[in-house]
This record gives sequence, C-alpha cells and structure tokens, in this order.
Amino acid sequence: MSIEKVAILGGGLMGSGIAESVARAGLPVVVRDIDGTAIGAAHKRISKSLGHAVERGKVSEAEAAEIHGRIDYTAELQAVAGADLVIEAVPENAELKANILGQVAGIVSADALIASNTSSIPIAQLAAGLPRPERVLGLHFFSPVPVMSLVEVVVALDTSEETVATAHDFADRIGKRSIVTKDRSGFIVNMLLVPYLMAAVRMYEEGFATAEDIDEGMKLGCGHPMGPLTLADFIGLDVLYSVCDSLYEEFKQTEYAPPPLLKRMVASGRIGRKANRGFYDYGKVTAAA
Repeated sequence: MSIEKVAILGGGLMGSGIAESVARAGLPVVVRDIDGTAIGAAHKRISKSLGHAVERGKVSEAEAAEIHGRIDYTAELQAVAGADLVIEAVPENAELKANILGQVAGIVSADALIASNTSSIPIAQLAAGLPRPERVLGLHFFSPVPVMSLVEVVVALDTSEETVATAHDFADRIGKRSIVTKDRSGFIVNMLLVPYLMAAVRMYEEGFATAEDIDEGMKLGCGHPMGPLTLADFIGLDVLYSVCDSLYEEFKQTEYAPPPLLKRMVASGRIGRKANRGFYDYGKVTAAA
C-alpha cells in the first residue's frame, strides 16, 4: 500500500511538526483541530517554522509557500475521510486518544492506516474495539519533528506485517529513520530516557546540586547536547508527567514514578519552555526555586 494523503488529528507542537514534515515530502496533508482558535495557532506555528527554514537557507520562500500550500486546515473530522494514513497527535490522555481514534475508524476507508503519536500509551489499549486492528500502530515522532530524524514504529499484537512495511516506507519517504519497537509503555527511547530525567529531577529536588550544575555535568562530562533539566523543560513537564504515569502504571518501578516536585510544577503551570517557566525562567535564565 502506498501513502498518498495524510491526515493529522491535532495541530499542536507535535501535530504541526508532523504535518510540516509530510508536506515537505510533497504529500498533501489535512490538519484537523477542534476550533478556529486551535487551527489558527497551528497555521501560525507552521508558518513560523517554515520562516525559520527560509532564514537558515533550508528552503526558498517559494518552496516554503508550496509546502504550506499542501496543508489544509479544518475543524471537521469528516475531512479526514480520504486519507490513506491518519496520525493522531492529541494530548497524552488515553481516554481522549481512544475516543478520537474510534470516531476516525468509522470515517476512513477500511484500508486506511490508523496511527497514534503517543509517547507512552500502549497501542493495544488505544486500538481496543477498533475494526481491523491489524491496520493500527504507533508512529512516535520526536520534537521538533522537522529537525529530528527518528520515528518509532510501534507494533501492537494485531498489527500486520503489511502495515509495518507501509509505515517504514512512509517514514523513509518523509526523510525519517524508522526503528521498530514492541508495544510496551514508553517504547525504546522513553523507557531509557525517563529514568535518567527523573533521576536529575530528584537530585535537584533534594538540593544535591543546582539545575545549572546538573546540566553542565552531563553536557561537559558526558558530551550530551543539553542537560537533563533543560531537556525536560524542552519536552514539557506536563508531557513528561503523563509519560511517567503511564510507565509507572505498566511496570510499577520506582525509577518511572514522577517525583513530587514535578507534580507541583505542573500544577503551578511551570511546565517548561512553552510556558516560559520550568526548571529555568526563560526570561531570566535562572533555576526554578
């Protein structure tokens, strides 16, 4: 099966990035979000990203206009009906994701692939009750999607070999490197990454070291491009908290449990760069108290 038209459910940071990457590859894409405000934000986000690409010389202004011209925006779920592949990229909430996928399964053709961009929720949980579960899989992209080259192809118990092969071909077509993982919470990257990030949060929470020294230690001592607390802010502490909850629910191992400080920061709206405050204040570049 060849993917010729793609629909993205959710025009947030991840959904917009996926849509841009698909459009850059020459494929038409529909971005569906809940209302005009969300659609406007998605349009602005993609325009800004393409503007940065023009500034960096990655694409010309004419190419950027062509890319954006391949993207349609809509609040109508029925508009995804003609897609060969639907990628769900709504917030990391299992009930919300399962609900939207259930609606989509009744709209798209029987041959269309249905994928979730979940960071940690098992695909079998999201696919439960959907018709033809062999066409359901995970396609976990990484932020910022237009820059990051990796896609995790998450294979559930019922996902067919044909679906997996089509997913590999699609990833290659949009310039991504795909790796395969079984359907366990966190998949490959987050199962390894989250305990590392949570260890840094606990270290900071206990007053063992400053945020700056924790980050500098891993940058200069281990050659990481950014420290764990800076990375946590970049990912979004709300997203990390949801991933931690999912991993802990599945494995009941303490290294996946979100530390109390993380819960309080999320409750206070200090969720990282997107809120201008997390472990760092991005107006002042000082560590959070």
